[in-house]
Amino acid sequence: MRKDVRILLVGEPKVGKTSLIMSLVSEEFPDEVPLRAEEITIPADVTPERVPTHIVDYSGTDTCISANVICIVYSVNNKKSIEKVSLVSLVPLILVGNKSDLVEHSSMETILPIMNQYSEIETCVECSAKNLKNISELFYYAQKAVLHPTGPLYSPEEKEMKPSCIKALTRIFKISDLDNDGILNDNELNFFQRTCFNIPLAPQALEDVKNVVRKNMSDGVKDNGLTLKGFLFLHTLFIQRGRHETTWTVLRRFGYDDDLELTQEYLFPLLKIPPDCTTELNHNAYLFLQSVFDKHDNDRDCALSPDELKDLFKVFPYMPWGPDVNNTVCTNEQGWITYQGYLSQWTLTTYLDVQRCLEYLGYLGYSIIQEQESQAAAFTITRNKRIDLQKKQTQRSVFRCNVLGVRGSGKSGFLQAFLGRNLAVSPNASQEHLSYYAISTTYVYGQEKYLLLHEVLPDFEFLSEADLACDVVCLVYDISNPGSFEYCAKVYKKHFLDSKTPCVIIAAKSDLHEARQYYSLSPLDFCRKHKLHPPQLFTCNTDEAPSKDIYTKLTTMAICPWPGWKRWVRARFGWAQAQYACSVSANRARARKTDTVLCALMSSLRPQTYSITTTTLHFSVNLIQSSIFRFIMALVLTLLMNRKCSLRVKLQII
Repeated sequence: MRKDVRILLVGEPKVGKTSLIMSLVSEEFPDEVPLRAEEITIPADVTPERVPTHIVDYSGTDTCISANVICIVYSVNNKKSIEKVSLVSLVPLILVGNKSDLVEHSSMETILPIMNQYSEIETCVECSAKNLKNISELFYYAQKAVLHPTGPLYSPEEKEMKPSCIKALTRIFKISDLDNDGILNDNELNFFQRTCFNIPLAPQALEDVKNVVRKNMSDGVKDNGLTLKGFLFLHTLFIQRGRHETTWTVLRRFGYDDDLELTQEYLFPLLKIPPDCTTELNHNAYLFLQSVFDKHDNDRDCALSPDELKDLFKVFPYMPWGPDVNNTVCTNEQGWITYQGYLSQWTLTTYLDVQRCLEYLGYLGYSIIQEQESQAAAFTITRNKRIDLQKKQTQRSVFRCNVLGVRGSGKSGFLQAFLGRNLAVSPNASQEHLSYYAISTTYVYGQEKYLLLHEVLPDFEFLSEADLACDVVCLVYDISNPGSFEYCAKVYKKHFLDSKTPCVIIAAKSDLHEARQYYSLSPLDFCRKHKLHPPQLFTCNTDEAPSKDIYTKLTTMAICPWPGWKRWVRARFGWAQAQYACSVSANRARARKTDTVLCALMSSLRPQTYSITTTTLHFSVNLIQSSIFRFIMALVLTLLMNRKCSLRVKLQII
């Protein structure tokens, strides 16, 4: 909404322009009227719309005067002043018939043809400066014409709303339709009412609104809820009855400007990100995105079909996700984005381009549904990475791994394997749909983390800072290509030898015959010399989904990049030994579900009394930390004691 309003009064001499201004200010007709009134400013607190208003008296000699609305004043007792009205204007116009006290008839019959001919005319007001008739109303309508113009909303010639207005209101309807059933039920209507006007509707008022729609259109109300057609009809009715402010209040609450475009302030609220910090979605943002997913997953298969995805993005002016997204995140057997893949793509966008994510959340109406000041409330700005290294702990949930290697070394296969795809099921995407990113979740010490893999183009001489900035580096070589490892060795020595970024060398295509590398040192000797982990064998040419152990290891190294991280882990999670008198070693395996573990334990029990020497159970640390797990363990041990069984449990985490 505008911060102020400028009203310009124009017209033939002696039609009463100055008298109107003087009567408004003094609330009485002046005995002596000056040739021209000075510009006056009405404070915001005394105007109906709470906006400062400037009123300018045009003398006819001014050459450059800006105005938001022009009041064309004529005298109702002087037809010549009506005939000389000029209607060429780029701003809203109001026709003002002054001196109504001098005639007994109205000039509206003469004015109506002019109003029907020019869409710029908002309204016509007949008034009297002498009797103070309609003076306040005149300037109220002038202010209203600026703040709540009819032009962008409605076409008087066609007697219907304009397409841009219908498009904006349709987006608002879809955002307010929280369950995506195509109707606004009473709860959704009340939420919409509170959101826009801060006041809920009484039950009887809701029924009255629906009854008005029922009387005028057959498909405006369905299952006692308001359909999109009924919603649009109501706003058409508001506009036709001169209640433009109702529709404009709704539009502005949902971020629209006077041209029915979403404002930059709404789409891109201020979000300051210090250097060396990253952005992540917070818990409330993930809950919101989950609700959006559930809202559009009509068949409840935990995946979004192309039609469901298209329906989700109908509130966007364009399709934000292209075909490459299917090669970036997890999909089901049909190639549809799964729930995990959906959240992963949002996490990726937040990490790489937070401004774009702000825009996307704005289209979805995050700040409105979550009742936040802006969608900036959806983000967490992480601590500077150097502080994490100093304190040897981090609260981050997203970690970046840059994958480097020569062409054909298996980098793309390594990325796709992270998404659970082997060579047999990996999609045969065209070159233009390939993605240089892959993102999914891993579990490290019982905590879910996102690992972002970025395939870096093999340009050894021109690796940029962005290519090198990451949490862990993956150097991939093809064991069957004798010239493949040399690139990895040179990149490591040039860019990462003295870096604190942990590095892992991947021996890809391990199902093929291993060739002797041309480099002076073998990959294993190179790793020993530089105190790196031995090359990790990897292949995606498997019958089943490739193993994710290597990705868990990469995430672990990204979380704990400092030397001696294994001792840190034991110190952090060593309390589990005292809790269960079990020997616990560091774990880099995925968490197993509680019911699976309990089945393994209970399956060893027999109805009769017996003795077991040693039962080795494999647990993950996240399970050990669970209070439910501790309760069940206590319950099982009590059961064994009552059965007089002897059970010695060795808890081992591999």
